[in-house]
Amino acid sequence: MATLKEVQSKIVSVKKTKQITSAMKMVATSRLRGAQNNMEAFKPYAGKFAEVLGSIAGKSGGDASPLLVPREEVKKVALVLCTSDRGLCGGFNTNLITKAEKIIKSEFEGKDVSFTCFGKRGRDWAKKQPQPIEDEFLDVVGGNVEFSVASYSGQKLIDSFLEGTVDEVYLIYSDFVNMAKQVATVKQILPIPSLEDVQKEKEEDKDAGFLPEHICEPSSDALLGQMLPKNIFIQIYDALLQTSTSEHAARMRAMDNATKACEDIVGELQTIYNKTRQAGITADLMDIVGGAEALNG
Repeated sequence: MATLKEVQSKIVSVKKTKQITSAMKMVATSRLRGAQNNMEAFKPYAGKFAEVLGSIAGKSGGDASPLLVPREEVKKVALVLCTSDRGLCGGFNTNLITKAEKIIKSEFEGKDVSFTCFGKRGRDWAKKQPQPIEDEFLDVVGGNVEFSVASYSGQKLIDSFLEGTVDEVYLIYSDFVNMAKQVATVKQILPIPSLEDVQKEKEEDKDAGFLPEHICEPSSDALLGQMLPKNIFIQIYDALLQTSTSEHAARMRAMDNATKACEDIVGELQTIYNKTRQAGITADLMDIVGGAEALNG
């Protein structure tokens, strides 16, 4: 059985750990508010952009832009993997990396796969894989996400697609559903999926309301040439915002669980301390009683 000093030392150590996890939870909560506000502030713009783009796409043909035309044979695939730069956020990064592993084995078996990594955790994992890393962006997710980073990386992916270096591009990111649920998601961004299908889904949505018809000047094809690249930038930026918010929510929940676990451990150690102390007192009393009886005898 452990001595009183050892148990007391463990209690002090766990209480200090509890203070650290509690402080980290407060920091994650504070950052979560800012990230969630940025994500929600961007939603109206992204929604209206998608609405206008879908409306204009309905007036153009499926081959209005090379970004809309799928390749006859897909040989090269680029994966944009969005993870965090720091750990201590539970299974957040593990879920994203597992998603990437599964899609490579199931859908991209035998194809040339390359990575564009956002975040150190995904970059460190990708370094150990046989697939090459074409580009990496660190210290982006989890902080103040800039649109310029999304547009820069998106333009490089578009250039690779137009040059034929890449046949398809997929985003792997964490979709922020609510505080308790973040889902690892895969989305194709190049070639751009049929915009007419997206427009039909919006028209069938009961909550969509009235969808105005947009007048195009000079032409719908000319506007698509300008709007489609921006659509790629918007999707990457939205994925980074979603992943950043999800990271803070996951870290807040992980630190909350760690704090509660510390409280449980302190309670168990306190019980052991009391039992050990009581056993020591009982042993001392037995020695005193035994000694008294020996003197009386």
